[in-house]
Amino acid sequence: MLEIQSLTKKFGELHAVDAVNLSIPDKAMVGIIGRSGAGKSTMLRLINRLAVPTSGKIRFHGRDISNLSGKALRDWQADCAMIFQQFNLVPRLDVLTNVMLGRLNHIGTLRSVFRLFTDKERMEGLLALERLGIEQTALQQAGTLSGGQQQRVAIARALAMRPDAILLDEPTSALDP
Repeated sequence: MLEIQSLTKKFGELHAVDAVNLSIPDKAMVGIIGRSGAGKSTMLRLINRLAVPTSGKIRFHGRDISNLSGKALRDWQADCAMIFQQFNLVPRLDVLTNVMLGRLNHIGTLRSVFRLFTDKERMEGLLALERLGIEQTALQQAGTLSGGQQQRVAIARALAMRPDAILLDEPTSALDP
C-alpha cells in the first residue's frame, strides 16, 4: 500500500503540492486529475523521490521513503518505475536496448557499463514489447519511431524493470490511435 500523509512541496512561496493525503491499495490503478500546473507531475516526482518533499510522509508497504538517500534511495527508484512526459529514450540505440536499460539497476557494474544482457533478459524485454504490440520495432533505432511508439517503448522499459509500483506522467498523451 502507498500512503501519503500531508505531502507538501514548496518552491519559494508557491505550494506546488499542498498537504496531500492519499492511500492507494496494492495493485490499484489510480488517476490523478487536475488542471495544468496543479502539481500532478511534482507529486509523482516526490513519490519517486526525484524531488525532496518540503514536509509530509510517503510510505510504501509501511516503509518510510520520505528521507531515503544513497543506495536505499536508488533501490526505491528501481522498485518504483517512472514514465515521464518526455520518454528519455536514447534515439541512436535500438528499441530493445532502450527497454533493457530499465534493468541497469538490477545487474552488476561491468554488465551495466557494457550493456551485457542475458538471453533471458532480452526475451523478457521482447515480451514487454509484445505486450504493447510493438515487438516488430525491437531492432529499429528508437529515434525513428512515432511519438506513440516511443511512449510504448518507455512503458515496456518500465515493465522490464519489474517494479513494485509504476508512476506514469501523462501516460496517454502521445499514444497513437
